[in-house]
Amino acid sequence: MATYFMFGKYSSDAVKGMSAQRTKKSTELLKKFGGEVIAMYALLGEHDLAFIVTFPGNEEAMKASVALSKLTGISFTTSPAVTVEEFDKLISEL
Repeated sequence: MATYFMFGKYSSDAVKGMSAQRTKKSTELLKKFGGEVIAMYALLGEHDLAFIVTFPGNEEAMKASVALSKLTGISFTTSPAVTVEEFDKLISEL
């Protein structure tokens, strides 16, 4: 499973739909695409939300990101991530 950071930005319509129920639906939707939520955070600043999620691969992550935006009205930027230890190993092979 690969790790992804999903950064969300609320639209004015998305703010109106805020609820614990929508959060639960969002988590269920991510699971539908093979995702497992590691953590979810509300933020101040450039992004309003940050999710740390694992997916089987990029295809599932992309589908989940688009489906989540459709469900919530929140625009998501989804980025793959590796630990620093994994990164160090990758670059040591260069």
